[in-house]
Amino acid sequence: MHPYAVSNVRSQIISRLLKEVILAFSPEGALAQGIKGYKPRPQQLTMAQAVADTLDSPKGKLVLEAGTGVGKTFGYLIPALLSGKQVIVSTGSKNLQEQLFYKDIPALLRMLDIAPKVALLKGRNNYLCQLRLQQQLDDAQSLEAQTLDDLLRVQQWATASVDGDLGMIATVSEQSPALGLVASTRETCIGKRCEFYEQCFTRNARLKTLDAKIIVINHHLFFADWVLKDTGFAELLPKADMLVFDEAHQLPDIAVSYFGQQLSLGAMERLLGRIEDVYLNELRDTGQLGELARRCMSRLTDWVQECLQTAQSDWRVLLADKNIAGRSWQLLEEFQALQRLLLAHVGRSELLDDCFEKWLEYLTKLKQFLDCDNPSAAYSLELTGRLPLLRMAPIDVTRECQQLFNADCRWVFTSATLQVNRELRHFAVGLGLQDCREMILDSPFDYQRQALFCVPRQLADVRSDSDYQLQRLVSICLEAISAAKGRTFILFTSHRMLERVALELRGRCNFPLLVQGSAGKQSLLKKFRQLGNAVLLGTGSFWEGVDVRGHLLSCVIIDKLPFVSPDDNLYRARAAELHRRGGDPFNDISLPQAVIALKQGFGRLIRDEHDRGVLILCDNRIVNRPYGSAFLNSLPPMARTRDLAKAMKFLHEIK
Repeated sequence: MHPYAVSNVRSQIISRLLKEVILAFSPEGALAQGIKGYKPRPQQLTMAQAVADTLDSPKGKLVLEAGTGVGKTFGYLIPALLSGKQVIVSTGSKNLQEQLFYKDIPALLRMLDIAPKVALLKGRNNYLCQLRLQQQLDDAQSLEAQTLDDLLRVQQWATASVDGDLGMIATVSEQSPALGLVASTRETCIGKRCEFYEQCFTRNARLKTLDAKIIVINHHLFFADWVLKDTGFAELLPKADMLVFDEAHQLPDIAVSYFGQQLSLGAMERLLGRIEDVYLNELRDTGQLGELARRCMSRLTDWVQECLQTAQSDWRVLLADKNIAGRSWQLLEEFQALQRLLLAHVGRSELLDDCFEKWLEYLTKLKQFLDCDNPSAAYSLELTGRLPLLRMAPIDVTRECQQLFNADCRWVFTSATLQVNRELRHFAVGLGLQDCREMILDSPFDYQRQALFCVPRQLADVRSDSDYQLQRLVSICLEAISAAKGRTFILFTSHRMLERVALELRGRCNFPLLVQGSAGKQSLLKKFRQLGNAVLLGTGSFWEGVDVRGHLLSCVIIDKLPFVSPDDNLYRARAAELHRRGGDPFNDISLPQAVIALKQGFGRLIRDEHDRGVLILCDNRIVNRPYGSAFLNSLPPMARTRDLAKAMKFLHEIK
């Protein structure tokens, strides 16, 4: 057996795939020849062998945490590419999806000297809809000058685009409202009746997956099309030999959203706008249609404003208000009147027929939310844009996931943050995974030398929300920022604390401040890298999926342990159900989720073997509460201190 082979292979007989994988990672293999300064990593080879072993199994499930620096991307891609089998790779973000398709996979294909067909597939709203573009340009007189200019740029780009991916337009800002006007959407798609059906970018992107060996998608797309079987796409996405989920720690939360129900009130408003357009352009003899569509839009807006004025997101609590409940049922009656009118005109317009079908679907969902009769679900009103989203989230998706992941296929779930207290049980149980192989591969980085973890003394109780707590946090931030010469992330568990600290730092911090909300995420990160001495303040979305390497980031400060809010609707529903079953909501829900989130936050700091940095946690519960050991055992083995001066000295020494 090759010296780099591990002992726990499934069979004494080394398969062809396993031999090729071992050779690819060897000192004389494809990676060594293609990457300057390549050094074999035992953990990476162990992972690749485990993935190859899963591919060689009739029905395999592998749950694998690969710490930062293991090189998990190549660890699963190389066996997938060498296997010759059809493999779907699902990622947690579009950024990673594009990195795999445009960078990592092409590089590996050159090194391995193979040429399997590879396909990239995104959600439909990432693709240009040629019909919507034509409709917008036909109605150009109603558009603002800048929006029209952007649409003309889109039109020019579309003539040369191969895939219609709106994310590839360099001449139009990603914040431009023009992109939303021409993106493909389910509610505006008319299928085979469309004059652009044969050239449709969304349709052709899906067709390309049929004979591709490697298909790169994302988790939302996987659940939307495998669970909901959205508009027949499940028939086009092949039944692959294996599915690999990178950033798999996101799966439980995403599964909850797709096994539940949601109703976009914004989508309802847009559909009402389409109905009014049909009246204006096709059925001018039906004045009642336009009048009723406009009245429904007005009533919808008024009703939403009334709901939002309560500042209440728990849908059950909202409906307990007799006034809002009464107005809600009146709104449904108004919508049903429009439904009856649409039915009376079925057959007169293909566009109106399509609107009628979608309106029926929306009303069915709205009725379900007004009935609000599923005791095993949490109902919420979520503000996601100008108009909110109604969401029903199941308390437990274990049974649904169990049915899904027991399908006749091979499965690999990997991430840098899956284990809690050195166990993968929490993740496996949450997804209903049975008979799965579990593996934890620690990072090869020298954390004792590269990183220092500091929990300063004299911290206030983070639950007190006192002025002392704020001023102590600000004082620590200012001292650390000065020692690190900027180059700092400050991560918060709430927008409120972020805003309070940002206000205190303005005028007192001698380095550029970049605050979440002042610009888009990617814009802020780009500026952070360009400046070289900036301080970035962020919440949730900056805790993961952010890669700043080298001397640009030397310090990460976290305000407190990232426990879920006890007021969160889904958490309260889950906790109540767990209590009924005799479980412990804190140990079974809150603690594991917080451990994973803290690991994600720390993961921003040390990105390669040359990075050095300090993690400062301003929450002493990690050292004076019994559950603190679960956090400490789950974090990499950094040097630790409670002496802030030692942390400052460490920062001063980083060049």
